[in-house]
Amino acid sequence: MTKTAEGVYAWGYNNSGQVGSGSTANQPTPRRVSSCLQNKVVVNIACGQLCSMAVLDNGETYGWGYNCNGQLGLGNNGNQQTPCRIAALQGINIIQVACGYAHTLALTDEGFVYSWGANSYGQLGTGNKSNQAVPTLINMDKERMVEVAACHTSHTSVAKTQSGQVLMWGQCRGQAVAYPHLTHFTSTDDVFACFATPAVTWHLLSVDGDDYLTVAQSLKREFDSPEISDLRFLVDGKCIHVHKALLKIRCEHFRALLNETDEETIEIHQFSFLVYRAFLEYLYTDTINLPPEDAIGLLDLSTYYRESRLKRLCQETIKRGITEENAITLLSAAVKYEAQDLEEFCFKFCVNHLTAVTQTQAFAEMDHDLLKNFISKASRYGAFKN
Repeated sequence: MTKTAEGVYAWGYNNSGQVGSGSTANQPTPRRVSSCLQNKVVVNIACGQLCSMAVLDNGETYGWGYNCNGQLGLGNNGNQQTPCRIAALQGINIIQVACGYAHTLALTDEGFVYSWGANSYGQLGTGNKSNQAVPTLINMDKERMVEVAACHTSHTSVAKTQSGQVLMWGQCRGQAVAYPHLTHFTSTDDVFACFATPAVTWHLLSVDGDDYLTVAQSLKREFDSPEISDLRFLVDGKCIHVHKALLKIRCEHFRALLNETDEETIEIHQFSFLVYRAFLEYLYTDTINLPPEDAIGLLDLSTYYRESRLKRLCQETIKRGITEENAITLLSAAVKYEAQDLEEFCFKFCVNHLTAVTQTQAFAEMDHDLLKNFISKASRYGAFKN
């Protein structure tokens, strides 16, 4: 069911008249709910398991569909195939309704809450488990409510006070709570996320169509964008566009360097374009996206610039990408850049896959001193025992 400027439309399964078409025939396409709602302004709608509710701009409330538990609030248990006004709410200005599996909650403009329908779990909040076929006022200790919530899959009821407190009652992890109970939640959605089975949202989610970006998203978008950059790095004949202020904030090396120069282009010779671009992108995004072999070069850079967090990220990237083919190459890099944790990880990997690792080209071309140390350490580790 959905509400538009033209009215309320409903479709789907209709065994109890919940589509409001005047029959119990299933409705495969959206059909306008007319009858009593014709030419009236609907401001709020809700759906239970097999029933539907609507609130008009004048505060009147209408219900239709399944009613064996009295969830339509009409004072009887007969199903309704078209919308019927809830006479018991005459003179009471309802601003919101919410439907549970077989019960209904209604919020008035004065902050009062009414309930009706099934009550086997105390979901009506009346202090007992008797069903109610007419709206019954819930005692909220004079607290003004600003929101009610229920979900068609559950027997739980929720309300939020003007001060921001969230109350719940009804089914709670198999227990029956017959009176509104104060929770530690600050949002009605949290109740259903924690207690509903399955975890659901009790109302429709709206997607904001604006193009708002967070600070992190904005920085990521502006990386290597020449439009508003004020500094270029020239690496392997290629340009990388950045912003001096951000580099000063994020990196001590650049803070010192850029305080001493006003140049708009800086050439880099000791690192490759791929590695240096990944480093600058890290300063904008806090992440790296390189294969393990290229992360070795970034590990070298992080050591050179004393970027300890980047060094840890490189090590984690290398660990995730280690294979029998590249294990010796990664071990050599770990030793070279004094990454002790990574060195130990690579060494253990090589020992655990010793036969395959020793047959690789990288092992055949291994530095003599590194090979000597590897064999000595592996021997102590017990790698050559029969």
